[in-house]
Amino acid sequence: MTAGALLVHGYHPFAEDAEIYLPGVEKILNPRLFPVGREFFASHASLTLFPNIIAFSLRVSHLPFDAGIFIWHVASTFLLLLACWELSGILFTNIQARWAGVSLIAALFTIPVAGTALYIMDQYLNPRNLAAFCVVFAVARCLRKKYVQCALWVALAAIVHPLMWAFGFSLCALLWAINVWEKRRAQASSAVAVVGGIGCLLPLGFSLDSPTSAAYHEAAMRHHFHYIQLWQWYEWLGIVAPIALLWWFYRIAMKQERKALSRLCGALVIYDVIYFAGALVVDFLPARFESLARLQPLRSLHLLYLLMFVVMGGLAGEYVLKNRAWRWLALFVPLCAGMLYAQRELFPQSAHIEWPGVAPKNPWAQAFIWAHENTPVNAVFALDPRFMQLPGEDEIGFRCLAQRSRLADDTKDSGVVSMFPPLAEEWWAEMQAQTPWPNFGLQDFERLKAKYGVSWIVVQQPTAGIDCPYESHSLRVCKLP
Repeated sequence: MTAGALLVHGYHPFAEDAEIYLPGVEKILNPRLFPVGREFFASHASLTLFPNIIAFSLRVSHLPFDAGIFIWHVASTFLLLLACWELSGILFTNIQARWAGVSLIAALFTIPVAGTALYIMDQYLNPRNLAAFCVVFAVARCLRKKYVQCALWVALAAIVHPLMWAFGFSLCALLWAINVWEKRRAQASSAVAVVGGIGCLLPLGFSLDSPTSAAYHEAAMRHHFHYIQLWQWYEWLGIVAPIALLWWFYRIAMKQERKALSRLCGALVIYDVIYFAGALVVDFLPARFESLARLQPLRSLHLLYLLMFVVMGGLAGEYVLKNRAWRWLALFVPLCAGMLYAQRELFPQSAHIEWPGVAPKNPWAQAFIWAHENTPVNAVFALDPRFMQLPGEDEIGFRCLAQRSRLADDTKDSGVVSMFPPLAEEWWAEMQAQTPWPNFGLQDFERLKAKYGVSWIVVQQPTAGIDCPYESHSLRVCKLP
C-alpha cells in the first residue's frame, strides 16, 4: 500500500515547504552553505530536531542526500499507514473494515484539508509527515489506555514539529477526560475546556505583546489560511461538515456499543468545536493582536481529517464494500485516478515521481542544479521574488535544490515571517529591493550587489552587459560583473 500511495501521489523532494525544512539539514551537513539569508530557515530549524535527526542518519548511513531523504519519505509513509492499521484494529474487528480504513487514507494523502493549505501527507519529506504517524500512534495508545506509551509518542512528535504535536496532545487529553467522565460523571465540561485551551496555546509560547508593523501585515496577508474570515464558503464547510459526520458515526457506535469508536468520534466532535471557537476568537481580535493568527488553531483539522477518513473508510468497508471486489474497485479506482490527475495538474513540468539520482525534467530544476554544480558555495543569488508562483516552476525551492543563498522571496519566506515577526522588516526590505523584477536591468542588479552582496542571478529576460554561462528553456543563470 505504501508503494501504491507513492505511485498515486508522486514524489517531489524539493517542492513547496521543502524550501523551508531541507536547508536546515543541508547546513548541518555542510556548515559553509548559506552565508546569507539562513535566518529564513534557521528560525524553524531552531524549534525542532528534525534537521539534526535527518542529517545524523545521512552521516551514519553514508547515503547520498537524495537517496536518504527518499528513504525517509517512504518510511514515514509506511509508518503512517501502519499507525492507521493499528488504530483501525482498535476501532473495528471486521478485516474488511480495517483494510478499507487504511486504503481510504492511502488514496487521499494529498486531499486538501479544508482551507488550511495542508495535505494529510505531503509529497516530500518534512516534519509534518513524521509528526503525523507519531500522533496517530499516540491516539491508538490512548484509546487502549496505555498513557505512558501515548506520552512517549506525543513527545516524539514534539521533537520533530513544534506545532502539530499540540493537536495530538489535546485530542489525547480529551480522550482521557472523556474516560474520566464516563467513570465519575463529574466536572467533565470544565476538564474538556481546559484541555482544549491548553492544547491550543502550547506550541510556541506567545505573548500578547504582538507586533503590528506594516511589514508583518504584508507577510501575514499572503497566507490567508491563517484568517478564517478570509476562507471561502466551501472551506467553512470543511470545518462544519466533519462535525455532522462524526456525530452520525458517534450515534452508530453508541447503538452498537462500540466504546473505542464512540469515544474517538465524540472526542473529535468536541475537538473540532473547541478549535473552531479558538480560530474565531483569534481571528476577530483587534489588529494589535494580529500575530496571534500564527497559532493556526485550524491546523488541528489535519489530525481530525486523518482520523475521520480512517473511521469513514472502516464503516464503508464493513457495511458497503464488504468482501465484494467490484465494490472496492468501483470506489478506489476512480478515487485514485482523480488524485493522480490532480497531482499531475499541480506539477505539470516535473516527473510524477522524481527518483533519487535521476536528472529532473523541469527546466527550473535543471537551472538550479547547474547553479549548485557551477557556482561558489558562498555565492548569493537573486531571483524573481515570486519565482515559485511562475507557470512551469512547479513550486521548486531554490535554496534546498541549488544549496545556495538567495534574497528573500514572496512565497515561502513570507510564511516564515508570519510565524516569526522579528524577521518582517528584513524580509520587506529585500522584497522591495527586488521589485519590479521583470523590469530590472544592469543598474538594478548592480544595486543589489552593492547592498546585499548578490553575485549571481536567475532571470528569464535577457540583460545587456551580464555574462550568462547557463542558458536553456528561456532561463539564464548569470554572473554579475
